[in-house]
Amino acid sequence: MNILLEANRSFLKLLLFRILIVLAYQVIAVVAGWHMYQLTHDLLALGLIGLAEVIPYFSFALIAGHAIDHYSRKLFGVVACLLLVLNALTLAAVSAGWIAGNPSMLIYGAIAIGGIARAFISPSYSALFALILPRNQYARAAGIGSSVFQLGLVVGPALGGIMVGYLGKTASYIAAALFSLCAAVFLFSIRIDEPRAGESTPVFRSIAEGFRFVFGNQIVLGAQSLDMFAVLFGGAVSMLPAFIHDVFHYGPEGLGVLRAAPAIGGMTTAMFLARHPIRFNNGRWLLGAVAGFGLSIIAFALSSGFWIAAFLLLLSGVCDGISVVTRVTIMQLVTPDAIRGRVSAINGLFIGSSNELGAFESGLAARCMGLVPSVVFGGAMTLAVVAATAVFAPRLRRLEIRHLD
Repeated sequence: MNILLEANRSFLKLLLFRILIVLAYQVIAVVAGWHMYQLTHDLLALGLIGLAEVIPYFSFALIAGHAIDHYSRKLFGVVACLLLVLNALTLAAVSAGWIAGNPSMLIYGAIAIGGIARAFISPSYSALFALILPRNQYARAAGIGSSVFQLGLVVGPALGGIMVGYLGKTASYIAAALFSLCAAVFLFSIRIDEPRAGESTPVFRSIAEGFRFVFGNQIVLGAQSLDMFAVLFGGAVSMLPAFIHDVFHYGPEGLGVLRAAPAIGGMTTAMFLARHPIRFNNGRWLLGAVAGFGLSIIAFALSSGFWIAAFLLLLSGVCDGISVVTRVTIMQLVTPDAIRGRVSAINGLFIGSSNELGAFESGLAARCMGLVPSVVFGGAMTLAVVAATAVFAPRLRRLEIRHLD
C-alpha cells in the first residue's frame, strides 16, 4: 500500500479528495437528519430527505457521465465540490435562522443541491482512478480506495454527531462546507493529461452506449442489481435517528456511534482486502457477503441494547466491505476506458440512488408497518434478492476475478 501511494502522488491527492468529500457528505447527512427529526419527529420526513436528494441525482447522473467522458474528468468534480459547499452553507443559514421560510422545505431544497453534486462526484473519481493507475494495480488500489471511503464513513458520522452535540448544527454545517472546499483544492491540483473523445457523440446516443454495455454484460448487471436491491431494502441507516430517540434513548453522540459502526467494519475489511485480495470464488464471496449483510440488519432491528446494535451494524459493514471491494474491482477491470464515466453514472443510478430511495422506502415502510418490523422486512427482502441473483446470474455466481485481468 505504501509503495503504491509513494509512487503516485496523483493517486494520493485523489484519495484526499475522496475522504474529504465523504466527510462533508456524512456530516451533512447526520446533522440534517437530526435537524429534521428535531423539527418534525416524523419518520416519513426522514425518508423524504432521501427522496429530495435522489430526484436531482437521477435527473443529472446520466448527463454527468456523458460530460465526464467527453470533456473533463477533473473540472466537473471540482464544480461538484463547490455545489456541496453551497449546500452546507445554505443549511447553516437555515439552522441559524438567517433565511426566512419553512425550515423543513428549505432543508429539502438544500439537500437537492447536494443531489446534483453527487451525480458528478462518483463518475469523476472512477474516471480519474483509471487514468492515474496502471491496470495491474486496480485490485489493490480498489481496496485502498474503499478503505479511505470507509474511513470517511467512520469519521464523518462520529464527527457529525459530536459536533452537533457540542457545537450545534450551524457550526457543523460550516465545517462540512470547509471539507468540501478542501476537497475541491486537492482535486484541482491533480496534474494529468485527460484524453478527449475521438468524435463528438450526441448525448442520448452516448448514454445509450453505456446502457448497452451494462445490460449486455451479465456480470456487471448482476453485481449492480444485487447491490442496488440489497441497499434499497436492507438500509436501516436512515432510520437511526428514530432508533436513537425511541428505542435506545441516546443523544446525537449515540447517533454518531451507530452511523460510524458499519463504516468501521467496512474500513477494516477493505484495509485487509487491500493487502490480501480475494483471488478465488469471488462471485460466491459476493453473494455470501450480501446475505450476511441482510442477516445483520435483521438482527440489528431485533436487538434491544445499544452496544449490541452497534456491533451488529459493524458486522453489516464487514459484509458490505467485501461486497464493495469486489464490485469496484469488477467494474474497473471490465469497463472500457472510453465509457467509464457513463458506466459509473449508470452504476450510480443502481447503487448511489438506492441509498436515497432506500431511505424513502424505509420511511414509508416504517410509517405503515412500524419501525422495527419495517427494518426486519428489509433484511428479509435482501436475502430474497441474493437468492434470485444466484439463480438468474450464474456467470456472476461462478465469477473468478483473476480471469478478468
